[in-house]
Amino acid sequence: MKLLKSDYKKNKNAIKSRLKDFKKFLDAGEEEIFQELCFCILTPQSKAVNCDKAISELKSRGLISSPKRLEISKVLKKHVRFHNNKASYIIDARRLFDSRGRLSIKDKLSHDNILRIRDWFVANVKGISYKEASHFLRNIGLGKDIAIIDRHILRNLMRLKVVSEIPKTITKKKYFEIEDKIKKFAKQTGIPVEEIDLLFWSRETGFIFK
Repeated sequence: MKLLKSDYKKNKNAIKSRLKDFKKFLDAGEEEIFQELCFCILTPQSKAVNCDKAISELKSRGLISSPKRLEISKVLKKHVRFHNNKASYIIDARRLFDSRGRLSIKDKLSHDNILRIRDWFVANVKGISYKEASHFLRNIGLGKDIAIIDRHILRNLMRLKVVSEIPKTITKKKYFEIEDKIKKFAKQTGIPVEEIDLLFWSRETGFIFK
């Protein structure tokens, strides 16, 4: 625990600076926020850096808003796992938040209850579970008091004895149970919930990403 707090003290300013960068999305346009949603759709069982490369290539090729599933899939295949499914999820998300503004992402983010916002994205966006929804909301500056929970986080939590095991599957109920434990851990350590993932990431990789 002492080492964790020492690492946090060393990286605290950089982590807070990164979170400040995320908050810029709140003033961004629909397309920028949509691209961050697509990034989070790509993250399951794929490295975040590779997901970012995939999004950059899709943008450069004009495919983020394209209905061309095969072309999107070909790009994704170079960077992430489950490229066919994820290509379909991106297209479905584009149809949900279409360019004619029939459903606005920013409108869905305007609710004052972050838990309800997260529930809506999980229920309505294919490829988005509680982990991805939490990741998306954190990455656009709305991550206060919600936790990103994946195997990388769970491994760190096990080392710190916050959880006793890594569950084979994470149900909604299990997600909330672990999230509550993370919130208690955050209070005990003085490390805000939205900063824990970035701290764990920086400890494992040596840099702070998203």
